[in-house]
Amino acid sequence: MPARAISSQLNPHKSNGEIAGEASHCCTPVFREWKEGFGKQQEGKMSTLEATRAELGLVVLYLNKAEARDKICRAIQYGSKFISNGQPGTAQNVDRSTTLARKVFRLLKWVNDLHALISPPAKGTPLTLVLLGKCKNALLSTFLFLDQFVWLGRTGIDKNKERTDRVVRISLYCWMASSVCAGLVELGELKRLSKSMRKLSRELKDADKYENDQYKSKMKQSDERLLALVKASMDVVVAVGLLQLAPKKITPRVTGAFGFVTSLISCYQQLPSRAPAAKVKA
Repeated sequence: MPARAISSQLNPHKSNGEIAGEASHCCTPVFREWKEGFGKQQEGKMSTLEATRAELGLVVLYLNKAEARDKICRAIQYGSKFISNGQPGTAQNVDRSTTLARKVFRLLKWVNDLHALISPPAKGTPLTLVLLGKCKNALLSTFLFLDQFVWLGRTGIDKNKERTDRVVRISLYCWMASSVCAGLVELGELKRLSKSMRKLSRELKDADKYENDQYKSKMKQSDERLLALVKASMDVVVAVGLLQLAPKKITPRVTGAFGFVTSLISCYQQLPSRAPAAKVKA
């Protein structure tokens, strides 16, 4: 039997590496312990100590993810940028040191999006959305690849400052373009979801659609897509700020504020899915 391809088209705001990482975390003893504990909590059979241990297990599971730790560092980075507003001081030093530290997390991360680029798309996805998704993967992979050379320059391994600054701008343009593509993908997927939800609503007729599992699943997907669209749109503003394309309107403080919010969204997106509540039998 051929190996099953993991398609990032199923969840465009997560790379193949993140999806695969989540799959591996689901098999860990910590995850199993937390899931069992959460099930007991839903049934009301859990002591305070067991509940605390289960919740701490969730925190451990979350912090074991490299992507989650990176996004926490990103929140610190942009929070410091907001506080400093581009002025010298402690906050700016924190911003710069955290920015450099995050680049170590991203070494060879470009392989994730390269894998997504050559993976087959989800069945039934329109060609336009497939092409936009592939463009996003290609641009993001290029950004992460170039970011390794930025790290070499910032650490002093590469002494050519002019070349490093040029690579920084090229990589940021790639990231901005990938964010635009991601936003367009989310818009297209939201339109498809809205159409399928209207169709399902007509099929259910007099039945309560909010009690229908399929309709609730589509609503959840719609909320996730909308959040990803907001994040992608705000990331474009962050990229414009970092490139200083509109320095009078998008100041370092505005860039920091938008970057901090998108970092919190990314942290939320990395949270493990909770186990569904057990249905109480009459």
